[in-house]
Amino acid sequence: MYTQFFNLKQSPFSIAPDPRYLFMSERHREALAHLLYGVGSGGGFVLLTGEIGAGKTTVCRCFMEQIPANCKLGYIFNPKLSVEELLLSVCDEFGIALPPPGAGAVSVKTYVDAINAYLLESHAQGRNNVLIIDEAQNLSAEVLEQLRLLTNLETSERKLLQIILIGQPELRGMLARPELEQLAQRVIARYHLGSLSEAETGTYIEHRLAVAGAGAIAPFPRKLMGLVHALTKGVPRRINLLCDRALLGAYVENQPQVTRTILKRAASEVFAGPDAAAGAAPRAGARWPLVAAGVLGGVVISALTWQLASREAPALAQAQARAAGTPSMPLAGSSTPQSAAAAGALAGSASATGAPQPGAPQASGAANAGLGANAGGAGGQSAAGAAGAAVRAGADSAAAMRQLAALWGLTLTGGDPCPTAARANLRCLQAKGTIEDIRLLDRPAMLKLHDDPVAPNYVLLTALDAGAATIVSAGGKPQTLSVDALTARYDGEFATYWRAPRAWRDEVRGGDQGPDVDWLAKRLSQLYDLKKPQDNQPLDAALRKRLVEFQTAQNLKADGVAGPKTFIRLYQLGGVQEPRLR
Repeated sequence: MYTQFFNLKQSPFSIAPDPRYLFMSERHREALAHLLYGVGSGGGFVLLTGEIGAGKTTVCRCFMEQIPANCKLGYIFNPKLSVEELLLSVCDEFGIALPPPGAGAVSVKTYVDAINAYLLESHAQGRNNVLIIDEAQNLSAEVLEQLRLLTNLETSERKLLQIILIGQPELRGMLARPELEQLAQRVIARYHLGSLSEAETGTYIEHRLAVAGAGAIAPFPRKLMGLVHALTKGVPRRINLLCDRALLGAYVENQPQVTRTILKRAASEVFAGPDAAAGAAPRAGARWPLVAAGVLGGVVISALTWQLASREAPALAQAQARAAGTPSMPLAGSSTPQSAAAAGALAGSASATGAPQPGAPQASGAANAGLGANAGGAGGQSAAGAAGAAVRAGADSAAAMRQLAALWGLTLTGGDPCPTAARANLRCLQAKGTIEDIRLLDRPAMLKLHDDPVAPNYVLLTALDAGAATIVSAGGKPQTLSVDALTARYDGEFATYWRAPRAWRDEVRGGDQGPDVDWLAKRLSQLYDLKKPQDNQPLDAALRKRLVEFQTAQNLKADGVAGPKTFIRLYQLGGVQEPRLR
């Protein structure tokens, strides 16, 4: 109903798993890497857990599209089964023939024998088998034990059945039970899928709006991303529910953009209990009824009650304030110095370059196109000295990223820093990590500080030694403080830049082939003093093993997937001149 009002081609926040709206955050990519690593590691169990709506199914779908051609996939989405029913489901998924009817009762042994015979035949033909069980927290202890027994069949090199368990957080608790210790010991890779960060929440919303055909003026101002993240806890499905209802509210009120008032009222309608505590809950008689989506009558009723709530809620709030003997806040839309100041504090001040409203830097996946091979950077210059120019808005992440780009000899004058930098062969890396993780990367970075719980502060880390750090914040003056003091203020999120050779993907994994794999093979061969490899060879088991050894030695995640952090260390060890922390 609101799509025409906002000039959208379709509803951007449907909870249906539409592949066109696929958004992979750094955590989703890490989860996918764990699944792919598990498949190539020789059988056993792989565990993927996450909160409801965190995107486990999204990761699973991506994984299913990337499994090798020699893998056969079985998928069970309803695991509330007995042992016999589960084994029958496994036979159905893999097309395993069972004794014909009338040949006698089919027992557990009959199923297991048929599955074992099939797995041995598949192995002889060079095929692997992967069984995915979704909603695995619903499995009984007896079924889990039977699954463990299925993985007993193995050769001298590998197990013949790979089982991936996907479920909610309680699945981890189940596997911690003493009676399931043997199964827990066979989990070769596990990952808990967390929620999106505030910056990723903004990128996620922008991504879905862009796919739906949103124009230059987005329905969601960036200054609302912090509130969206707080209301939804960064869970993608909750973001979809909230944003869809907020767009309907803006349509009803004939507003070109969602406001804080509209967003809070939408939260009070779609979330119950403490989840809606930050929302402006209208009185009980004015609630927006939850009617089946897509039914026109329900939408009309919802629109009418939204109007009723928007008219009555401010008046009710003022009446309550008068009854309590406290001064009432101005109504939404009124222009007062106080409201203007509050809006300015939430949005952050404009940067020195005259950029539009600040936004968090996008994930590295937004900066993939058109990358050249120039790796000269800023040539080993002093980061602390080059950062002397003012970062006029300490709370503005975009301004800080522009200032950070200056250390690389790149002047960014406006727009989103990451896509603009990508056109100059400079990619953004946005990640979570400790100060020690940043020390390992050894390059200046933008840090998010939690000095102000309402409006986070962004500073540049320009120097770091064993006990002291140098940061540049608002005003552009370098400040030296102890590492412990910085750690106490650090929020755990950072962003930096990195350069890549031509045609480098965000991640290079097993089976990939191309110029980036050639570069990786040559660089590792140089480091380990090995024979120069041939060009146009895939990332095979031998190269992947060497990559894992390198990652282990560099204290990186040893998953055999070459991502930005692995590449950065490879480049640095090659003596490339670029901004450093030391």
